Amino acid sequence: MSSTRKLVFFSLLVALGTTLHVAEGMIPNPFPFPGVKLGLANIVTLIALYFFGFRDGMAVALSRVVLGSLVGGVFLSPGFLMSLSGAVVSTVVMACLLGYAPCFSIKGVSVAGAVSHNVGQILAAAFLIQSQTIFYYFPFLLLAAIPTGMVTGHILDALLTRLNKSGILQEYASRPL
Repeated sequence: MSSTRKLVFFSLLVALGTTLHVAEGMIPNPFPFPGVKLGLANIVTLIALYFFGFRDGMAVALSRVVLGSLVGGVFLSPGFLMSLSGAVVSTVVMACLLGYAPCFSIKGVSVAGAVSHNVGQILAAAFLIQSQTIFYYFPFLLLAAIPTGMVTGHILDALLTRLNKSGILQEYASRPL
């Protein structure tokens, strides 16, 4: 893949991730716990990790959080810091599982990403409010992270199957498709 094609695809991933990040913030929370989201923007991060590796995957994750918070008007707010820390932790965990634990399916990596995103958010929240009582909320987030991670993993699995059949990114896959 030429560097121009890679830049175009990378830019599309950032734009799509930013759009999903902003759109998901506008959807009313269907869950009984506040702060729970489906995590659709993580699909884009996982696609970047899968095809381009850790550095580009982290760049997509950071870009979508920063751009999404700028568009949403919450840049440097507590919500932004929690989203940023969740994105960093989940991207590191997903990259490690993709690179060093090939026994994990893409759905398993997605669930691990959802859980680790919540870990990052809880750690940031504990730092921001200077209290450990926030950790009591983690089991509720975990209850939501597992099914939402499975849903996003299922969507990602279908997307990767279609991308594989199209052959568009076959030459650049960092893992065998």
